[in-house]
Amino acid sequence: MALCGLTIIFDGYDLIVYGAVLPALLSYEPWGLTPVQAGAIGSYALIGMLIGALVVGTITDIVGRRKIMLFCITWFSLAMGLCAMAPSAELFGFFRFIAGLGLGGVVPTAIALTIEYAPPDWRTLANSIMFSGYSVGGILAALLAIVLLPDFGFRTMFWIGLLPLVTLVPLAWKFLPESVGFLAANGRWEEAEALARRYGLPLEREDASSPAASAEGQGRLAALSSLFSRSYVVPTLLFWFATFIGLLLVYGFNTWLPQIMREAGYPLGSALSFLLVLNLGAILGTPVAGALADRFGRKRVTTICFLAAAMCIGLLSFPLPVLGLYALVAVAGLGTIGTTILVNAYCAQYYPAGSRATGLGWALGIGRLGAILGPIFGGFIAASQLGFEWNFYAFAVLAVLGGLLILLVPRSPTERPSAPAEERVAQTI
Repeated sequence: MALCGLTIIFDGYDLIVYGAVLPALLSYEPWGLTPVQAGAIGSYALIGMLIGALVVGTITDIVGRRKIMLFCITWFSLAMGLCAMAPSAELFGFFRFIAGLGLGGVVPTAIALTIEYAPPDWRTLANSIMFSGYSVGGILAALLAIVLLPDFGFRTMFWIGLLPLVTLVPLAWKFLPESVGFLAANGRWEEAEALARRYGLPLEREDASSPAASAEGQGRLAALSSLFSRSYVVPTLLFWFATFIGLLLVYGFNTWLPQIMREAGYPLGSALSFLLVLNLGAILGTPVAGALADRFGRKRVTTICFLAAAMCIGLLSFPLPVLGLYALVAVAGLGTIGTTILVNAYCAQYYPAGSRATGLGWALGIGRLGAILGPIFGGFIAASQLGFEWNFYAFAVLAVLGGLLILLVPRSPTERPSAPAEERVAQTI
C-alpha cells in the first residue's frame, strides 16, 4: 500500500501542478494563452488518462499489475521532463497528453493492488488512505508553487515531476509484489500461494456460476465482457456516470479554483492557499469517510459526501469571512476528491477479483470524459463573464446528480450473504 500511495502522490502532483501554474501560464506573454485555450490544454492530460485507463485497465488483468505499474511510472516521469522543456504551448499540450497516458494507467492498477492486499473488512479505509496521496501531491504542488513560481517560473514545477524516475521506480522494482489474484487466474498457483502466505491473504476463488468465472477459458478478455453481463450491466453504467461526475468536479475545481479566487479579489499567494486547503480537506476527511463507509455502508456514505460537496460549493458563492471560506473549501475537498476515491473503492469491491481492475479501469476511463470536460467547462464559464459565482452553482448541481447516481446502484452479486453493515452496527450497540 505504501508504494501505491507514493505512486498516487506523484500522480496527484503531476495533475494538480497544472492548476497551480495556471495563473503563471495565463500571464506568460510568449504563449499568449486565453482562458479557453488554457482550459483545453488542461484537458489534454486527461484525454491521455482516459486512453491510459481504458487500455491499461484492461491489459493489467492480462500482463500483470506489477509490470504495468513500473512501466507507467517511468512513462509519466519522462513525459513531465518533456513538459518542462516544451518550446511552445502546442508541444506543451502534446507532452501533457503523453504524460496522461501513464498517469491514467497507474490509477486503476494501484487501486486494484491496494484493495487486494488490504484486510477484507477495511478495504475502503485502506484505499482511502492510499488514494489520499493524490491530495498530498496536490498540497505539494500548491506549496512548491507558492515558493518557487514567483522566482523560478512554471518550468521548474515540471522538472520536479522527474523525481519518480530516480526514487520510486527503483523501490517499486525491488519491493512491489505481483497481484495474487492475477497469478492464481493464470495458473501460477505456487507463486500465488507463496505471496498469500507471506502477506496473510485469502486466495479468492470465484463461484463457477458467476459471470467472470463462466467466462473463464473463453479468452483473456473475458473480464471485459463480464462487465456487460446481466448481473453487472446496470451498475457498470451507474459507476461510469458517477465517476464521470466525480472526476469532472475534481479536475474542474482543482484546475480553476486558484483563478476563480483571484477573480474574487485575492492575490496569487492567497488564491493558491485555497488549492492547498482543498487538498488538505481531502487528506484529513477521506480516511474518516472510508472508515465510515466500511462500517455504515459504501452507498450511504458516498451519497452523503456528494451532497456535502454540493452544499459547500454552493455556499462558496456568498461573501463570507476567509476562515469560513477555508472551512467550506476543506469540506468541498472531501466531497469532491474524497468522494471520487470512495466511488473508486465501491466500484473495485463491487466486481469479482478476476474482473476488478478491468471494471475499475473502464469506470475511470469513461469517467475521464468528465475530467476532460472539467477544465474546459471551467474555462468557458471563466470566459463567459457571468461572474465567478456561476462556477460554484454549476459544480454544486453536478454534485447533487452524482449523489443520485450512487443511490441507484443495486446490491452487488458478489456481496457476502452476511448481515449488512447497518445490521452489524446495530448488533454492536
